[in-house]
Amino acid sequence: MQNKPENVIRKVTREIIERSKPSREAYLGMLDQTGAQSPAGSCLSCSNMAHVIAASPQDDKDSIATQKAPNIGIVTAYNDMLSAHQPLADYPDRIKSVARQHGATAQVAGGVPAMCDGVTQGQPGMELSLFSRDVIAMATAVSLTHNVFDAVACLGVCDKIVPGLLMGALQFGHLPAVFIPAGPMPSGISNAEKASVRKRFAAGEVDEIALFDVETKSYHSAGTCTFYGTANSNQLLMEMLGVQLPSTSFINTGTPLRDELTDASIQRLLQAAKNKLPLSTVVNEKSLVNAVVGLLATGGSTNHTLHLVAIAKAAGIDLRWSDMAELSAVVPLLARVYPNGSADVNHFRDAGGIAFIVHQLRSAGLLNQDTVNLMGEGLDAYTREPVSDNGKLSWSAPVKESRNADVLRASDDPFDAEGGIKLLEGNIGRAVVKVSAVEPQFRAVSAPCRVFTSQQAMQDAFQAGELEQDVVVVARFQGPAANGMPELHKLTPALSVLQDKGFKVALLTDGRMSGASGKVLAAIHVTPEAVHDGVIGKLQDGDVITVDAINGVMSVEINAEELSSRAQASAPYVPATLGRNLFGSARAHTSSAEAGASFIV
Repeated sequence: MQNKPENVIRKVTREIIERSKPSREAYLGMLDQTGAQSPAGSCLSCSNMAHVIAASPQDDKDSIATQKAPNIGIVTAYNDMLSAHQPLADYPDRIKSVARQHGATAQVAGGVPAMCDGVTQGQPGMELSLFSRDVIAMATAVSLTHNVFDAVACLGVCDKIVPGLLMGALQFGHLPAVFIPAGPMPSGISNAEKASVRKRFAAGEVDEIALFDVETKSYHSAGTCTFYGTANSNQLLMEMLGVQLPSTSFINTGTPLRDELTDASIQRLLQAAKNKLPLSTVVNEKSLVNAVVGLLATGGSTNHTLHLVAIAKAAGIDLRWSDMAELSAVVPLLARVYPNGSADVNHFRDAGGIAFIVHQLRSAGLLNQDTVNLMGEGLDAYTREPVSDNGKLSWSAPVKESRNADVLRASDDPFDAEGGIKLLEGNIGRAVVKVSAVEPQFRAVSAPCRVFTSQQAMQDAFQAGELEQDVVVVARFQGPAANGMPELHKLTPALSVLQDKGFKVALLTDGRMSGASGKVLAAIHVTPEAVHDGVIGKLQDGDVITVDAINGVMSVEINAEELSSRAQASAPYVPATLGRNLFGSARAHTSSAEAGASFIV
């Protein structure tokens, strides 16, 4: 009985609640102190309040100054370089209009930076990407620290932006909050064709003109990229947590339904303010477990083994990799969405999407059902899809059946009996591996290693034909304390080419891989990292390494005495260019990957 999946969900939830009691109580106590001073109208001087309302229309001035109705603080990650965020330009005016229709007000509290990992993949700027999450969290706090808001609307979509917004908003968790997405772009060229051309380019079979052509046909308009990477995993997590409206994640940008859902999000936020439903009540131990389960069931991004830990810490909750691994062992894989399959998120939505996933997980007893969300008590609302009828928004019956069994399957007929993430342990340390996109025959590799300290060095060796063998590629000094923990997605095409040639191939790194990666076995987020005297810093070319995602093993075949006697490799110099010098203190104070790779929580 104890090993039944539903019992494991309850067990893990209980353990998280129990171990988190001191930190959760401290967090809630901090919110009590903050809430006692909020909203701050009675604390502000006449001069303070005059600054708050100086640029507002007269009706808004009266409402805000007298605190007649809720004032929503909008924190936006808008910029018009990110396709996913470009649609957010018009959201603040729409939100203000909806708020006024309901007797409330809204103001843009502040903006946060929003990097595009697609632009910085393989570039030096990627070394700032993960740390931008914590910068966004701090910028969110700065935006809200004016302390004149009764509710929070967070506008963001992509990789580090949503986790950062949530981490910052949780510091104001006495207020209700809603996350409002912008939706994906329509489907372009297939993900399979894009991946094929990338591999052919890495193998020297096509030129840059052909590569650029396929890339621009894939990323072709406003809206979120359509593969199921970190950005779209973010969207699922916000729904599973209950801070985003049901099935809003993958409604295409620029559609009437998209606008209606934005309006409904503000209406629900105002209702939450009226009902005094704070963010801290919605984001708790039980809803975080639900989020992990949803991520596992859909084969979501491994970046969230970092982000969910950091988000949990921001809410005073002690979530661990071991919790994720224990859940992954009992949560079935119900979705095949690229990189776990050929479908994109539009196909995922059309097959039944998150509503179907929640219905299946709920029916199988794999979710904590006694949670609170923006739609009210329980999870029933999250099994339904939004429907527009002549401008009127309603919700469908629960989505009980998959509309495409190649994309979504029921919990009693899954694509895989286990979820997408494995925890590896051994004499090299601990790491995570995403197995949902790795074919079973490639999930365990033992081979001599080649050690590199940069992506370029590995690619040079590949181009020179030096890796034409069974090999475990070690990419070290890529952890948060070394250089900010960049994604190493640039390695994927070369590794895929080697695997397609019949070689046994794996990657072992203290860095990250893109949420779009997964075909090649990759032990990532290795901790301790090389710069913190991790064993990965002692590995040498030719050492035989085992990366076994079936049995959860990551080890090097060296006796303990020899391993301890080896000298630690020296970390390469981190250049000061492209703003990297400003993040020296972040590198010096960051936590480990297992602790969320954060310099603020």
